[in-house]
Amino acid sequence: MKSYRPYSPEQSFLLAPSPREWLPEGHLAYYILDFVEELDLGAIERELQRKDARGERPYSPRMMSALLLYGYAVGVFSSRKIERATYDDVAFRVLAAGEHPHFTTINEFRARHRAAFAELFHQVLEVCMSAGLVKLGHVAIDGTRMKANASKHKAMSYDRMKKDELRLKAEVEALIQRAEQTDAAEDAQYGVGKQPEDLPAEIQRREGRRAKIREALAALKQETAKARAAEHIALADELRANAPTMKSPPQQAELFTRAAQHDQQAAELDDDDPPPPAVDSDLPRNTPPKTPSGEPKPKAQRNFTDPDSRIMFRDGTYMQAYNAQIAVDEGHQIIVAAALSNQGPDVEYLEPVLRRVVENCDRAPDSVTADAGYFSAQNVLDAEQLGSEPFLAVGRHRNDGFPDDTMMVSNLESDDRQRMRALLKSERGRAIYARRKATVEPVFGQIKSARGIRQMSFRGIWKNRCEWLLICATHNLLKLWRALRPSPPQLAATV
Repeated sequence: MKSYRPYSPEQSFLLAPSPREWLPEGHLAYYILDFVEELDLGAIERELQRKDARGERPYSPRMMSALLLYGYAVGVFSSRKIERATYDDVAFRVLAAGEHPHFTTINEFRARHRAAFAELFHQVLEVCMSAGLVKLGHVAIDGTRMKANASKHKAMSYDRMKKDELRLKAEVEALIQRAEQTDAAEDAQYGVGKQPEDLPAEIQRREGRRAKIREALAALKQETAKARAAEHIALADELRANAPTMKSPPQQAELFTRAAQHDQQAAELDDDDPPPPAVDSDLPRNTPPKTPSGEPKPKAQRNFTDPDSRIMFRDGTYMQAYNAQIAVDEGHQIIVAAALSNQGPDVEYLEPVLRRVVENCDRAPDSVTADAGYFSAQNVLDAEQLGSEPFLAVGRHRNDGFPDDTMMVSNLESDDRQRMRALLKSERGRAIYARRKATVEPVFGQIKSARGIRQMSFRGIWKNRCEWLLICATHNLLKLWRALRPSPPQLAATV
């Protein structure tokens, strides 16, 4: 009778097992363990050292960073799922070295050090460049709508806010009047009345909704006022810059006077202290549409859950989302720049994203491609000034890279558009632009489909910018691991 291999699940280990034997050689978890040892986590260390030394000792920042990096790399980004995986998943057990941090600890660590995790994008990119994975021959830029951590049904237009505020006010007044009549009848019958602060639950609920709508109305008005104030400040700066070019002193004085008037109007519109300069202040930022008088337009919307997010169109439907941008190098599909904002159209992103490529890699790519959503004469000029040759679509393109000429070309088409159309029709233009889709589109597929990251985890534009950089950093980490791990031995062909 055939015997079996020994099987004793209750048997304790006679010798302590090595975690380096629990997973196959070259596993991603081992690579991240070694990679984290080389990362500069000084920003996280300094933040931890500022805390009081007394009390319970914190977990190692390298262990916590390794857990988060591996989690995002394999599509496990929920803090609860990461905690559960330290019990159930061998790779997470290896990374945690037998520890099981509570999900609140994991979430707090990620939230407290989100800016430091965003900076890891640049460290990982530097390693990719040192490994020769970034060639900067051709870089493709594209964006995708990432669903916000908010429902589009929690958004309300300015016009509806005003109508609902009036309706709720009338309902609350009617309920209060009815409550007062009931109180008077009960006082006459029982001699004891209710306290004024004991409002019925129905009134409290309506008052709460009304308060939220009033807050949203005030925030929407303030946002449009800030946008108008920024316009006045820009005009004032332009007038002051032009004043020295005037030869006549009265003309110079007139420009300075007009600049002062714009400064005064800006101060009246926005009397808050100016916010500190943001790292991504050059990115386009969507502001609610406004009338010439500065009042929000009736269709201007604001989301109660995540006010920074916007209604955007994707795949035939509307969603509450952010616009996530990447620039991808063709060689190994390394993301060389990433950004996120709440402006839906892509055209304003090309220059800031391409400038990030230059800053991150110390030089511009030879050529840059983007779809028709990025075309403008100014973008062509900006790309050339940054040192890249732009190949920006001016319309639809077929799968073979040829422009779709079924649409008539207008005689009123601008010279810049005609030149770009001619460039894309040339043999060299077709060859370069045909590589756009094969360069950038698979990266979105790998992030959304392979790793399952289809929605941002946080609320607020700055928090989601940090998370998007972490998502892109782990994409590059995966590419680096796959490129550097040893290939399996090839069997010799038999004759």
